[in-house]
Amino acid sequence: MKKVSVIVPAYNAEKHIANTIESLLKQTIDDFEIILVNDGSSDNTINILKKYEEKYDQIVVIDQKNSGPGGARNAGIKVASGEYIGFLDSDDTQDKTMYENMYNKAKEKNYDMVVCDTTTVYPNKKVLVESGITKSTNDKNQIKKDMIYSYAVIWNKIIKSEIVKKNLFSKKLWYEDVEFLYKLFPKVNSIGVINKSYCNYIQTEDSITYTYNHKIYDLITVLDQIIEYYKKENLYDEFKNELEYSYVRYLYGTFIRRIAKTKNKKEYKKAVELAIKKVRDNFPDYKKNIYLNKKGAKNIYLKHFNKLIAKIVFMFERNKMNYEIQNKIENILKEK
Repeated sequence: MKKVSVIVPAYNAEKHIANTIESLLKQTIDDFEIILVNDGSSDNTINILKKYEEKYDQIVVIDQKNSGPGGARNAGIKVASGEYIGFLDSDDTQDKTMYENMYNKAKEKNYDMVVCDTTTVYPNKKVLVESGITKSTNDKNQIKKDMIYSYAVIWNKIIKSEIVKKNLFSKKLWYEDVEFLYKLFPKVNSIGVINKSYCNYIQTEDSITYTYNHKIYDLITVLDQIIEYYKKENLYDEFKNELEYSYVRYLYGTFIRRIAKTKNKKEYKKAVELAIKKVRDNFPDYKKNIYLNKKGAKNIYLKHFNKLIAKIVFMFERNKMNYEIQNKIENILKEK
């Protein structure tokens, strides 16, 4: 058994996949494998992956029809032989000691999951993003709280393979990692934390945080699927407060901010109305939520969110986008 399996889905990634693979090959951990999944690419991605597979024994390549990042990760999970599994996107990189240090942390107390901080790399700046989990724990009540405060991404974590293999991703959905993690947390009995950034989350102008895409509505599908899962597994009552807070936070926070990037005011208005309806239908008494009633500007915003606040968010996002466009134009003029 390998120590860690790192799964990388790749779709039309010929421009940057080599850089990601090279960063993985520099990892100081011994006895680990890199699983590269070509997800139906129409460019030269598969040829690049096969060249690396021919050259390096620790690389395994899977070539499949397009099924989205979730389906690609599932294909990697099925063949993974590592004691722990980690995930990386095809344009991201990491510190060369990441998986060695995270695996060593995992073995300290046999943690089910280990998390670290990340660095979001924008075209013009770098921003440290903490994991949201402040300390290592094996307390189930603390893990419930960690679930809602955790940075819900998968590239800053390694997770026991036996847990991951029972908890696959949804196919062809955005925010599939949010669903994956929320379904996984009830099965996690211990979390190890390293308060250091090892992973670089690379942002380009085509990244999800920069652009508007109708697939943003997948977030609502994902949140509804999480609720149904907890009900089906008879976990809903136990996690009601955490699910309620998360539902409100993702719809009034992430969804509204992302949908505000559309240039269509009518669509934005309909999206706001939909978000408000979904929250009220699923959690009519959400303003009584124990987490929502804790101090903080974010909670004030979430608790009192309405159509007027939504208009302010829209104007703020439009002004921010205009400012970024203006900066780009000025930079181009300076270069000339």
